[in-house]
Amino acid sequence: MAADGSTATASDSAPSSSAADSVARRSIQTLLEAARFDDALAATDAALKLARTADEQAPLHYLRAVALRYGGRAADALAAINAHLVLSPNNARGYQEQGHILRELKRLRDARGAYEQALRHNPSLLASWNALLPLLQGAADAQRRAVATAEIRELERLPAPLLQARSFLHEGRLEEADDLCRRFLAQHKTHPDGMRLLARILAEGGVLVDAEFLLETLLALPPQPQQTTQDDEITTAACYELANLKLRMQKFEAALSLTDALVERSPDHLPYLALHANALAGVGRSAEAIDTYNRVLERSPEQPQLLVMRGHAEKTLGDAQAAQRSYQQAYERSPCYGDAYWSLANTKAYRFSDDEITAMRTAEADPATATDDRVHLCFALGKAFEDRGAFEDSFVYYERGNRLKQASVSHRAEYLVQRRETQQHYFTRERFAALLREGEIGHPDPAPIFIVGLPRAGSTLLEQILASHSAIDGTMELPHIISLVQRLRRGGRRQANPQTYPELLDSLSPDLLRRFGEQFIEQTRIYRGSGTLFIDKNPNNFFHVGLIRLMLPNAKIIDARRHPMACCFSGFKQLFGQGQEFSYGLTEIGTYYREYVALMDHWDQVLPGFVLRVQHEDVLDDLEGEVRRMLAFCDVPFEAQCLEFHRTERQVRTPSSEQVRQPLFRTSIDTWTHYDAWLDPLKIALGADVRERFAIADPETSAAP
Repeated sequence: MAADGSTATASDSAPSSSAADSVARRSIQTLLEAARFDDALAATDAALKLARTADEQAPLHYLRAVALRYGGRAADALAAINAHLVLSPNNARGYQEQGHILRELKRLRDARGAYEQALRHNPSLLASWNALLPLLQGAADAQRRAVATAEIRELERLPAPLLQARSFLHEGRLEEADDLCRRFLAQHKTHPDGMRLLARILAEGGVLVDAEFLLETLLALPPQPQQTTQDDEITTAACYELANLKLRMQKFEAALSLTDALVERSPDHLPYLALHANALAGVGRSAEAIDTYNRVLERSPEQPQLLVMRGHAEKTLGDAQAAQRSYQQAYERSPCYGDAYWSLANTKAYRFSDDEITAMRTAEADPATATDDRVHLCFALGKAFEDRGAFEDSFVYYERGNRLKQASVSHRAEYLVQRRETQQHYFTRERFAALLREGEIGHPDPAPIFIVGLPRAGSTLLEQILASHSAIDGTMELPHIISLVQRLRRGGRRQANPQTYPELLDSLSPDLLRRFGEQFIEQTRIYRGSGTLFIDKNPNNFFHVGLIRLMLPNAKIIDARRHPMACCFSGFKQLFGQGQEFSYGLTEIGTYYREYVALMDHWDQVLPGFVLRVQHEDVLDDLEGEVRRMLAFCDVPFEAQCLEFHRTERQVRTPSSEQVRQPLFRTSIDTWTHYDAWLDPLKIALGADVRERFAIADPETSAAP
């Protein structure tokens, strides 16, 4: 293999679809390493004649490009690597090889672009960083040169197993990365780089609590007797990574504390400032977040993701026009940046022009467009065609976006059913009766109002109505109940006799449950104003109504319910920022709705009167009646401004933010009927009980003969 790392092992390229193909690739690799480039080229051409699928052809085109470049035929090598990238547009090493070829052809500007693309897909490619650094010239590239120099220094000091594991991580080979990293840490138990890397691998796999524990453990380690500058840099990097993780876990106040320290340490460091802006937005200090985003963008304007984040903060403050300008500036800087287009669509009020639709369709059809951008573009195009009444085209894009997204999520219907069953089996009427015979448990504070249900069920509207009351603060979808459950599960697994949630609640004392309630009240205070009551509208809390009853017995819970076809299809066409992995498929979201209804029916049976169900359609039909019913349930007097909820000025952080700033309208209540011809999988998944309850025709018996 050449010193620049440009040749590839069999595992570096796209996966092989046959054993024979793998043998051929290993043979070609051996010829390349022996510098027998003509023989390698002949073997590659022979293998390509036998290859039938894209998975077989893509790595062969890559190896052919390598053989041609080392054989002195750079122009032919460029054609070969371009053929590879058409078939494998996300292969970082393909872009790296393209950069090497373009550099030999003296096309240095294009070579720089190829190396940048390689590093976007895999920032651990040391050869790309080394090749890119000399191409960064002039004052405008000073910041990028500093970043490249720091990355090279970071990669060069990593032990070889960690460098390989990091590369595996960026190539999506998580199991291999995890195994390699753990084997290294078995011999070097508190190696800071190993702990940081394993935390990243765990976070990428969705094991956020364990990743958080690793980073917090690393930061809690006692300092070395002779702390070096490098040690300080590692600690600072761990702090930065932990702040990022806290943001992902929606622990915004903890993230803000970490970014405060980072910015105090390095007030002009742009990545720290950008992260600080995200944390400020997370805790609701949106105006400060916008100012901080602007500070970063003044010095580094070519960052479309920061423009989108600024737009989100502007949207939260109710400045829709400013948000739209930010999103448009983002796609102007990066025409394939799908999140910019989706953010425009997600305002729910924006209407795309013909030119914008053409640009989106072109970018979505381009094989070089990254999958995540394609997902965003598909959802945006689905909304664009829906607004124009082109429902078949709209459904094609919604379905494609969901299919692409579903490939990257880990939702399993059988786990969902298991979660519902364990809640039902543990939280029985008899268990609650026995607990209450021993006296009231939990923290008595009546301040929390939980709005639960499914996303897109009208919960933001209910929150806006209630938050218009002088005694009630609106907050956001708070993560604290979900985080508590994750902590309980982790603690249960670590016991000598492992326990599962919720069965492990048997081992908790009444005093501990009361403390859980107190902690919830204290930890959420940062999001509250002067009201005596406050709202947590995290929809997924419906799984944990039993736990809430034990720790906060005087809390109020409102179940935001919407017609299943309207609710589920609205979720299907919504691309969520994170979570809600059940929504990316008609069968998946229908199954989720069915399980949700079954569990809410259970809570009604074992905790009668603890949950108030509010049907979205009833709110539209009788606003005042439903408002009075909710306020009475929350033990506050009626206030007329709750009927004028759209005039209430407050920050709203959900996709419905613009809709709840308008009077009630019914235009979207039956949107799903335009797509009825394609929704049979959803109707089947809802099940007979839900279909009967809502008079939905059974597609298996109502289809035309």
